[in-house]
Amino acid sequence: MGKKALLVVSFGTSFEEALPAIVNIEETCKKAFPDYDFYRAFTSGMIIRKWARTKNVIIHNPDEVMKRLVAEGYEEVICQPTHIINGLEYDKMMNMLLAYKDQIPTIKVGNPLLTEEEDYKEACEIVMQELEKPLAKDEAFVFMGHGTEHFANSAYSQFENMLRDLGHESTYVGTVEGFPGLDYVIRRLKIRDIKKVYVMPLMIVAGDHAQNDLAGEDPDSWMNRLSSEGYEVTPVLKGLGEYPKIRQILVDHVQQAMDASI
Repeated sequence: MGKKALLVVSFGTSFEEALPAIVNIEETCKKAFPDYDFYRAFTSGMIIRKWARTKNVIIHNPDEVMKRLVAEGYEEVICQPTHIINGLEYDKMMNMLLAYKDQIPTIKVGNPLLTEEEDYKEACEIVMQELEKPLAKDEAFVFMGHGTEHFANSAYSQFENMLRDLGHESTYVGTVEGFPGLDYVIRRLKIRDIKKVYVMPLMIVAGDHAQNDLAGEDPDSWMNRLSSEGYEVTPVLKGLGEYPKIRQILVDHVQQAMDASI
């Protein structure tokens, strides 16, 4: 049998304390597929450069890893992104991988976390189980997604719609860099006369956006903006990669990619 590699690709994080969320996904995948040699890649050049500059840690992008795999004679590469949606970073990763389709006989790619309808349902159920908090009538959960100009931004609204369909009425999803934003969320909180909100990242890691945009000291952070609107705010700084059952969804996506015909 030829050499086989499992490549787990993440956007990355520059927050060392948030890195375990990614590492846990990688370790879960490694354990599930021991016959494959494991490789890591980040798609964010900025984060890769920061790790090299501040920690002297070298992390490669997917293109660099694929070059190495070609040089070392790998015949099969299974790639699993930890990206939440099929957005810009996913497209960037795919372009890098497909550049090697004539040099590696088998390249297969697993779906991002939220791809099929069942992914949304399962992820919503897992997140709400993990929160384990019954809400009072005047309380709500607010999720902060990254957001994007890519058409995949619609995934955030679909996530909220799935939460509602599962019976979680007091749940709201906003994004940092897309629609719906925090202003939209606040308008809807006011309609329901909400008094207390629990705010958490809808992201694989509780990194820069969670620590700064969500819970930072800047007046424009979500926590401070909500507080200025009169809400009692409790941040929940936990990335999705920290939830074992979320990691299992990604393992399932690896298996689905392996089972798919080329």
